[in-house]
Amino acid sequence: MVVDDDPWMSELIRQMIQSSRPAAEVECFSCVETALAAWRSGLYQLVLSDWNLPDGAGVDLLRTIRMSDSEIPLVVITGRSDRQSVLEVRQLGISAYITKPFDIPAVMAKINGLLPEDEPAPAAPALSDSLETYLGQLSASDLDLPLFSSVKESLQQAFSGVATDFRELAIHWQNEPALCAYLISAANSATYGGGLHPCEGLAQALTRLGGRTALNLAIAMALRQSSVIEDPLVGLWLHEQFVASERLAERVVSLARQCALDPGPLHAAALLHRIGELCVLYQVDLWAGRGHAVDDGMLSVALARYGRAFALALKARWALPMSMRELIGAVYALPKSHVHRDQVIMRLGAAIEHDESVETVARLKALAGLA
Repeated sequence: MVVDDDPWMSELIRQMIQSSRPAAEVECFSCVETALAAWRSGLYQLVLSDWNLPDGAGVDLLRTIRMSDSEIPLVVITGRSDRQSVLEVRQLGISAYITKPFDIPAVMAKINGLLPEDEPAPAAPALSDSLETYLGQLSASDLDLPLFSSVKESLQQAFSGVATDFRELAIHWQNEPALCAYLISAANSATYGGGLHPCEGLAQALTRLGGRTALNLAIAMALRQSSVIEDPLVGLWLHEQFVASERLAERVVSLARQCALDPGPLHAAALLHRIGELCVLYQVDLWAGRGHAVDDGMLSVALARYGRAFALALKARWALPMSMRELIGAVYALPKSHVHRDQVIMRLGAAIEHDESVETVARLKALAGLA
């Protein structure tokens, strides 16, 4: 049982547990009331709870649990590190007291010592024999973007305790669409950015989250994808999409600087303009990884049919700022009214990259003030 009103933290802890105990069932709750109700009707072997919850104190939840079970390991996860708080929970027989933001390898060592040995993992659920059926039944919560292999490997090493330089890692994240979207979404969430001006670029998101939190969230994303085996053909298509995103990002950054505009939001929007296609290919890779064969025709049809729908679902799920959505949309077409200069730059960059007509490029340059 994981009890935390921060969904990003709950997901991180879930991924940490399931990385070492793949068969573990992890249930997450956001308040004392629902956690207590589940405790009374369920059977748990470990409870991890935040201290401050919307409807009460996590310590009170743990105290209630301890009254009925003197053996179950209890873990407090909190931003409090003062002596009084530590002493307050000691009488409950707490197995671990973890302060946020935490060091993942150290916390994993503690959790591993408290978890029972894993039972044999159940067989993976069968994926539909039809790619069309499989893609059509996916919900928004099933969708994700693929991580660059090199980025995923470095994050998995950090999870394993290999010394890492966050600043060096962050440099490699600049052209990584999945992490860019994920960390911007986290930085703009109620947990980290409630009431603040929306972050529209990775640099802003990293500043708001802080190095430790950003790294932990990135590791959680890498852990979710630890078992993905890339199909060679899908890999080629993914590479093409990544290259297209990177080239447009480089183009719009150059144009933005010529116009004395902040390039950060345009760079992020360019990276994310292919998220629908990347998501489709990632899901096809999961399907292919279960022994299904794919070919160019199947991939082409899947992208045409599901690319836009998956992009819309991801933008909504991540609650990307409307200004960023408008920049992404400008890659394909300018709005009919109230056109902003940064939108023109996005459209101009796309027109140049796609070798559109000389007349179109000239008109956009004039509109951007670059003629």
